[in-house]
Amino acid sequence: MEEFDFNKAVKDLLAGKKISGKDGVLAPLVKQLVEAALEAEIESHIADEVLKGKKNRRNGYNRKKIKSSDGEFELATPRDRECSFEPQIIKKHLLLAVM
Repeated sequence: MEEFDFNKAVKDLLAGKKISGKDGVLAPLVKQLVEAALEAEIESHIADEVLKGKKNRRNGYNRKKIKSSDGEFELATPRDRECSFEPQIIKKHLLLAVM
């Protein structure tokens, strides 16, 4: 999925493209916002772990399919070495109504 481009979004809306849904105008923006929130969550989690004296650190990403009311889309969810990171913004079996 592409990054959100405001100018393209305005052109797409004026051309009659749907605003919501998997391929809607706002889909790239929602994906970017959720992934940015996940990044902030893991950074906070790792900082807490380090303050507790643990040697936890980041360890790449997993792909997570999110089912929305208009289909599915994929998120890159960060992970840690200790496997103790549990995202709060996107929990298991979540139906994301925004899309």
